[in-house]
Amino acid sequence: MPAPQARPSAPDDCPVSLDVLGTLYRGDSEVVETVLADIPSGTRARLAAYLYGKSHLHALGLRVASACTETDLVRVAGHAGAVLFAQSRTERRPAETRIPGQRRISLAGSRAIA
Repeated sequence: MPAPQARPSAPDDCPVSLDVLGTLYRGDSEVVETVLADIPSGTRARLAAYLYGKSHLHALGLRVASACTETDLVRVAGHAGAVLFAQSRTERRPAETRIPGQRRISLAGSRAIA
């Protein structure tokens, strides 16, 4: 796979091609790590800031930011880059938090009432 090429970008323009972006979006962890390793560090930081700023790509932005240095993120996004760096390295909470002993509720066995 050839190395992704950086493109000159406007602040609201994605710094990588749509093909690379699609690969990152659809790829599993191994594919994402491989693709990110081929992207120059400055471009990777710009990509993280770009993705994080899009609500539907927020999680991918954090994932990309976790492959960036704090220096690169701060250079690209200032204080927001420092916050992005910190957020990308905090432990993620489990999707579901239950009280110990609490039963899980399921509607799978319920019948529709007419």
